[in-house]
Amino acid sequence: MDFGYDTRTEELRGQLQAFLAEHVYPAEPVLAAQLADPARPEWSVPPVVAELRAEAKARGLWNLFLPGEVGAGLTNLQYAPLAELTGRSILLAPAALNCAAPDTGNMELLAEFGSPEQRAQWLEPLLDGTIRSAFAMTEPEVASSDATNITTRIERDGADYLVTGRKWYITGAMNPDCKILIVMGKTDPTAEPHRQQSMILVPRDTPGVTIRRGMTVFGYQDADHGGHAEITFEGVRVPAANLIGGEGDGFAIAQARLGPGRIHHCMRAIGIAERALELMCRRVSERVAFGKPLAEQGVVQDWIAESRVRIEQARLLVLKTAWLMDTVGNRGAHTEIQAIKIAVPATVEWILDKAVQAHGAAGVSQDTPLAQLWAGNRTLRLADGPDEVHKRSLARRELRRQTKEG
Repeated sequence: MDFGYDTRTEELRGQLQAFLAEHVYPAEPVLAAQLADPARPEWSVPPVVAELRAEAKARGLWNLFLPGEVGAGLTNLQYAPLAELTGRSILLAPAALNCAAPDTGNMELLAEFGSPEQRAQWLEPLLDGTIRSAFAMTEPEVASSDATNITTRIERDGADYLVTGRKWYITGAMNPDCKILIVMGKTDPTAEPHRQQSMILVPRDTPGVTIRRGMTVFGYQDADHGGHAEITFEGVRVPAANLIGGEGDGFAIAQARLGPGRIHHCMRAIGIAERALELMCRRVSERVAFGKPLAEQGVVQDWIAESRVRIEQARLLVLKTAWLMDTVGNRGAHTEIQAIKIAVPATVEWILDKAVQAHGAAGVSQDTPLAQLWAGNRTLRLADGPDEVHKRSLARRELRRQTKEG
């Protein structure tokens, strides 16, 4: 395994670092002010995001996440250090580069499984950044960590399908630019468990689609990228041509979508950890307690050393996972994808906790990004499958391997 950056990656890293320094970091206080503006329409995306998107697109820093002809053509190993850099300004940089969830996963899904007509109607404007999207799978009434539990129905009615159900924490759906929802529901509840589900494209303005409310995350709206919504679908009629793949393909498509999404989250989370460690070091160097700088306190030095070790460990595991996805495919990297989804959010949560502690009361205030970074990172232990589900699956896989080898 060679994790050295090739020439193209180094060039893009340099361009991205310049973009962050010249445009993104200076825009962070602008974002905070625009989000706090009482005149801002609720859930609207602050104007500074569109400004950054235009600049990133002009610089060619656009759709870096997507391999193949429709994207930048980067491998996972090439994209990993770039995604990490975007994590350093998680509220702005991913969206600025058109590399933010859930659009990234939806674009990957449409590129791989969408029909030519679906790609022309929805993938192309998503790639261009003229619209946004949402992925509607999670439901409030069932344990959605087991996707076979979902109760939303997708029923054939002549040349159409009727969609009926309730979803929540649908990321991006509060965004006024969100035009399309990818909805997962059951087409055949009598089929075997993993063949009951299908996915269908539902334009957000279709009659019967109702945005019930915006959902907060630890009190935060996440309005910088469009917030999270609770949505009801009441007899929503869409053409049969909107079905993605065939009936019963939904579970397999969801797994294909979530694999790359998990590694993208972990790549960005390492950038969050680097930013947190940087803020912690700066803070403890400036503050004096009990007659000497906090940086000279043994416990603080332990936090800093542990943070560096844990970041390097997490990065190496993510890079190994990216390399495996490039060389043996997502299925071959399944164990490692689960391992990083377990390890990285917990690692970053630990580092953020120490950075908050080092800042004292300021760490939980709105005067540093740490509280919001902690809240966002904590949700990663639930998003795309909670820790316990990944541990259960990983343990079973390990037991089968050990039994077979024994």
